[in-house]
Amino acid sequence: MQQELLKKAIEAQKNAHAPYSHKHIGAAVLMDNGRVYNGCNVENASYGGTVCAERVAIFKAISEGARQIKEVLVVSSEPNPWPPCGFCRQVIAEFATPDTKIHLSNPEGHSRTLRFIELFPEAFGPSHLQK
Repeated sequence: MQQELLKKAIEAQKNAHAPYSHKHIGAAVLMDNGRVYNGCNVENASYGGTVCAERVAIFKAISEGARQIKEVLVVSSEPNPWPPCGFCRQVIAEFATPDTKIHLSNPEGHSRTLRFIELFPEAFGPSHLQK
C-alpha cells in the first residue's frame, strides 16, 4: 500500500501551487472506505490562506464521505523527507488513531514510517470535548 500512496502523492505533488516557498509537497491518505485521496500544497499571497497537501487530501476524503484515516504519506523533494506541520497534525488527530501510520518520503524513495502517536504525542482531539 505504501507504494500506491507514494505514487498518488508524487502525482499530486506535480500540481502544487508554490510560488512563494517553491516547496512542492504532495500527500495521499488511505481512508476507511478503502479509497486513496491525494492533494498538493496550494499557497496564497495572503499566507494564512495557504493550505498544505495533507489537509487538501484529508478534506477531499471527508467531503466525499470517508471518516477515518488508515495511513498518510507525505512527499517532499527534500533529502530528509518533511513531516506534517502543526496544523496538519491537528487535522490528522481529528480523523486518525494513535496507531495510524504516517509515511514521510521523497521521490527517490527515502522514507520512514511513524505511528501518529510518535509524531504528535498528547494530541488534542475529539475525546477532549466529550462530556
